[in-house]
Amino acid sequence: MTSPVTHEETVTVRVFTQRFSSTPRGARLARRLALHQLDRWLLPYGSEASDAAGLLVAELAANAVTHGRVPGRDFELTLTYAPGLRLRIDVSDTRGERRPTAATPGPLDEGGRGLLLVDAVATRWAVLDRVPVGKTVRAELDLGAASSSTTAGGRAPAGLPTPPVDAAGPPVLP
Repeated sequence: MTSPVTHEETVTVRVFTQRFSSTPRGARLARRLALHQLDRWLLPYGSEASDAAGLLVAELAANAVTHGRVPGRDFELTLTYAPGLRLRIDVSDTRGERRPTAATPGPLDEGGRGLLLVDAVATRWAVLDRVPVGKTVRAELDLGAASSSTTAGGRAPAGLPTPPVDAAGPPVLP
């Protein structure tokens, strides 16, 4: 008895990692270099996936600089790209005791909306422990053509997949 032949495509996963100073300038540079790297990986600048990734990197880097800063310590950006499947964005800092939440700010609050944007744009996001010290905030974008285009808020920005609906907060990612 012969088994059916299956054909699996090989996917080359690409990784970019860079450390940046924990300053507003470092956060801006992280976003710019991320968009440049995505363009080199054929996710063109100005595409919907690139724009979504740029927003995620900007928000996570700004949070690392604002809330995760330890003087003299950098933050780290890692992009992991599986073409046509997924883009993972990890931003790590050394303040493990300050864990972000997607709390809703008041109408007159000047800040506190960054993770709401992350929650709306990312397919999923989570906060992970970083060894030996600190935390990593991870956001993922599913890039598959078969994914849906609606967000938890009901709007449908083109090219963005459906995030899982979970009232308990961000899911834990492997």
